[in-house]
Amino acid sequence: MTYELYYWTGIQGRGEYIRLALEAAGAPYRDVAREEGDHVIADAGRKIATPSFAPPFLKDGPLVVGQVAAILLHLGDRLDLAPKDERLRLWTHQIQLTIADFVLEGHDVHHPLGAGRYYEEQKPESLRRAEEFREERVPKFLDWLETVLERNPEGPAHLVGDRLSYADLSLFQAMSGLAYAFPNLMKRLGPKYGKVEALCRMVAELPRIAAYLSSERRLPPNESDLFRHYPELDP
Repeated sequence: MTYELYYWTGIQGRGEYIRLALEAAGAPYRDVAREEGDHVIADAGRKIATPSFAPPFLKDGPLVVGQVAAILLHLGDRLDLAPKDERLRLWTHQIQLTIADFVLEGHDVHHPLGAGRYYEEQKPESLRRAEEFREERVPKFLDWLETVLERNPEGPAHLVGDRLSYADLSLFQAMSGLAYAFPNLMKRLGPKYGKVEALCRMVAELPRIAAYLSSERRLPPNESDLFRHYPELDP
C-alpha cells in the first residue's frame, strides 16, 4: 500500500512531520501536490466525505485522516513508531499535541494579529510577541521536554520507551525550525537542554533520516514556512 500525502508545495510546514515518519519507516508514499500541483488538495477535498479543515491529510487506501497529531496516531501502529501499550500510546499522542502547541506559538510570533496579514503589517506586535516567546515560552516548553526525557523509565534516549517514536521525529523537526528562526536564542539556550539536543542528533543520524535530509525531497526552510527567520526577532 502506497500512502498519499496531501500538503502544499514549496514549504516543509506541517506536512514535514508526516514525511519524517514515513521516511524513518521506509514506507512507500506519494507527495501528491509535489507531483501534480497544489490544485489537487482542493480537488481531493471536494470529493472526500470527511474533508479536512486544512492540509496535511493522508490517504491510506479508503481511509482519509487529517490533522498532524491524528495522522501520526494512525501511522504510529502501522509504521511501528509508537508503543503497543495503550497508556504509552496515549502518552506519545499527548507529547505530540504539546509539540503542536509549541510549533503554533512559533508561527504566531511572526503573525500575532492573524495569518491573513503580512508580517510587515504586524511588525510592532511581532517584536513584542517574540520577546515573550524567547524569554518565557521557549524555555517553558524545553524544560518540559527535557523533564520528559529525564523521567522516561527506559532512559533519556527517547521521549517514550526505548525505541524511536513519531514524537522523537516531531521534536527533531520542531527544534530544526527553532534553530532556523532563532539561531541566536538557540545558541544560548541549547546547551541547557543536553538531552533534547542528544535526541535531535540521534534522529539526524538515523540512516533513513540522514539520507532524506541530504536529498532534494527535504526542502530548505524559508520565509513562507511555519518558522521564519527575521533577524529583528532574534537579537
